Amino acid sequence: MYAKLVFKNAKKSAKDYLIYIVTMTVCVTLFYAFLFISSSHYHPVIGAEYNISLLAGGMKLAICGISLLLLFLIHYVNRFMLRKKQKEFAVEATLGMEQKTIGLLFFCETFFLLIFSVAVGILLGMIVSQVITAMLLASFGEPYTFSWLFFPDTVLLTVGFFAVCQILVGLGNVRILNKSRIIELMTANRKNEKPLHKSRWMPVICILYGILLLWMLQVGAVKCYFYFDSRHPLPVKLMYWGNIIFPALTLLWATAGTFLRRKIGFSRYLCGILAGAVMTAIPIFSIAKLENTYFLGFDAPTLNQYLLFGIADILFILSAVIYLSNAALLYWKESKVSRKYHNTSLFLFGQLSSKLATNTKTMTVICITLTFSICLFVIAPILTGWSLGYLDSRAVYDIQISSRYNDVYEVENLLDTDYGEITGFIGKNQIAIEEDLTFSEYLPKRESFHQRVKYDFPPLAIALTDYNTIRKMLGYESVILKADEFATHWHYAADVRDIEDYIASHPLLETDAGTLKLSENAVFQEPVGESIYNLYTAVVYIIPDEAAQALLPVQSNRFVTTKYPLSFKTAESLEQLLVNSYPEESNKDNLPSYSTTIRTTEVNRIIALNFILKASLIYSAIVLVVMCLTVLALQQLSDAEKYHYRFSVLRKMGVEEKELHTLVLKQLGVWFGLPSASAIVVAIIVISYFLQSASAEISAYIGYGALVRQIGIIIGILALLLCCYFLSTWLLFQRSIGTDKGYPDHGR
Repeated sequence: MYAKLVFKNAKKSAKDYLIYIVTMTVCVTLFYAFLFISSSHYHPVIGAEYNISLLAGGMKLAICGISLLLLFLIHYVNRFMLRKKQKEFAVEATLGMEQKTIGLLFFCETFFLLIFSVAVGILLGMIVSQVITAMLLASFGEPYTFSWLFFPDTVLLTVGFFAVCQILVGLGNVRILNKSRIIELMTANRKNEKPLHKSRWMPVICILYGILLLWMLQVGAVKCYFYFDSRHPLPVKLMYWGNIIFPALTLLWATAGTFLRRKIGFSRYLCGILAGAVMTAIPIFSIAKLENTYFLGFDAPTLNQYLLFGIADILFILSAVIYLSNAALLYWKESKVSRKYHNTSLFLFGQLSSKLATNTKTMTVICITLTFSICLFVIAPILTGWSLGYLDSRAVYDIQISSRYNDVYEVENLLDTDYGEITGFIGKNQIAIEEDLTFSEYLPKRESFHQRVKYDFPPLAIALTDYNTIRKMLGYESVILKADEFATHWHYAADVRDIEDYIASHPLLETDAGTLKLSENAVFQEPVGESIYNLYTAVVYIIPDEAAQALLPVQSNRFVTTKYPLSFKTAESLEQLLVNSYPEESNKDNLPSYSTTIRTTEVNRIIALNFILKASLIYSAIVLVVMCLTVLALQQLSDAEKYHYRFSVLRKMGVEEKELHTLVLKQLGVWFGLPSASAIVVAIIVISYFLQSASAEISAYIGYGALVRQIGIIIGILALLLCCYFLSTWLLFQRSIGTDKGYPDHGR
């Protein structure tokens, strides 16, 4: 009998629980799709040089860890369903059913809906997993072909994860129902949240923001003292002074307003701080653009510090805007009588004001979370594209090893080696070699050997013949120099202005072999690997062979290219051999360290880590968006009975159904639009600052065209999720106000 009752209630309540079903189906779909590639049965054809097992464990750990956020979402949706059916539970308890039995029936009902969502989600996940597979194969440079696969271990993990989450939440619901009194169940939906003016969260935020302003003022004064120059152009001067004046004025108002708050009111006091926060954000977010335009010389820690200030400032602005939105709505309503009493405007204002007044903190958290998720969406392809692009300029040889002299303090301890272990390994494993080069790099001046100041290491020099051999290995044209000339090779990501400034200030190169002058064709920037540069430098001098023979060799290199890619097993064995023979960090002082890169293992490692990072960030962003949209939807549906009564009154007053539908669209549009629009605006500002800060790396490793395409895909995903939840909420809202349910509820 109970089983039939559970099935009947679940079937009857399916439409009421549409948001729950949609949310759980989306979550299960994403969970299964992202875990699909971590299955022990997943073996795509990617070639012998790749090993997909490197990312399986990491993916499983990352996705399961992030999915713990879904426990909160399941808890929140279950509590909504519990509140929605409290009157029904009260009637059943009044008729004599034990509350423990009621709780167990409710648990079985929700569990049945979960199983239905899991079944649908797994089927959809099998489709979405093809997109994830295509992303993975694209990372390894392999073509994608559709394959309909079913992996039992992934299915069991998906079912087990969501079943355990639902059991934990369901037992809590049973406990709540068992302890609730019947009168509490009957009147639970009439309880209101505390009024906004009794909340102390915004004053606390103002105090924390005041402390931040003090810190910003101190940093601005210090940076102005050390970096300001009267020769700077006007925009730079305004930036420096703006980072002092605006925080100081805002802090002054915040301090003075503390004593005047009772007289002017907290809303006006907060408006003053909000205006100051907006003005403070302008010079902060102009730093990245001015740095790229005028090359101010700010280091990375300074830029990151101002980014932190900017984010904190934006978070305060978000909190203040949401907090003041209700006051702004009321002011706009009262500012014009015709606006207030036009058609059903008074009713709409009341609906919006009541929800904004009691859900301000929730709306603020949703805005911040949406902003964070949008930033994750955009930053994920940037970080992974940056890393993969960097890989193309780093692992350019199949076998690469270089020594480092920076831990050697005596010239006598510099080791000159040809890395004979590589020769023995190649012969033993019968590896076909295409090019093999062993060469040294030199210090132009012997006296600079002891120059060990960070960011002030001397650039190294390479002999012209060795440099041309490297260019031949990579398919570039040879370079020609006269006996008294030198040229430069720059890091692939080096800024053009840095190169121009350096070349202009270094027309001559002083060496132990004499003075060399800059060649007419003096700048080369093709990717040739990372190990040829000295620490904290981005340039290598190219000098004639005769001059190189008179210089001090400090770094030994060996670059090998093979006719066929090394298999993963072979590459792993060679890497282990070289690491054991030439450790990256010597255990003894005054001995060189070594840098070893085997292209096969490096590519596998970087691709695996990047794919885990990208998948985790995208999955996190989607989960956060789903959580926010679910909360927004349920907040509108939580007072469905009140809305039913209020809209029935409007019908009795003669308001047409078309006008009621418009009213619903306006209400939902504001409720979904306010946090979404605020989050998008803030995310655009933060992302723009980030793009300006990393413009050189994005241009070098990713390309703005590819980035725009990725952002377009992201916008499409967000728009699709928003439309799904908006449409689901609109359908349920229309259903809740559509017909008279036979009981009065005055919304008290």
